Amino acid sequence: MTTWRAAAYLWAAPTSLPGLLLLVCTGARAAWRDGVLEGHGPGVARWFDFVAPGRGIIAMTLGHVVLARDEAALDVTRAHERVHVAQCERWGAFFVPAYLCASAVAWVRGRDTYYDNVFEQAAWRAAPIPAPVPAVLDVVAAPRR
Repeated sequence: MTTWRAAAYLWAAPTSLPGLLLLVCTGARAAWRDGVLEGHGPGVARWFDFVAPGRGIIAMTLGHVVLARDEAALDVTRAHERVHVAQCERWGAFFVPAYLCASAVAWVRGRDTYYDNVFEQAAWRAAPIPAPVPAVLDVVAAPRR
């Protein structure tokens, strides 16, 4: 590992640590891929639904940890989520507060807190997620019991 890569992991560590905690607490299946720890599973899906009901989150990046509902979600969002990994490497511990502030600015302007967030706009420009994604959308749209 180069000095630059080690510094990037260290700088992003305050954002990666909550991702690691979520990975463990949700019982996600995890694997390293291209320097990023990817995790998925039903516990991750339940957590997404709990923190953002009705939003249909399929994947999320926290530092060098990417969480997704299932493997299909990881596959279709991988390039998009890697943009967020790079943003985390750039912003370090300030990424989550900056992301939340960007969502708040969008909300105050009467805009969507996700699609009008400048971090998401940059990720969508660089790596749009193909739509529709039937396998992933079926999971998101599944009726609750």
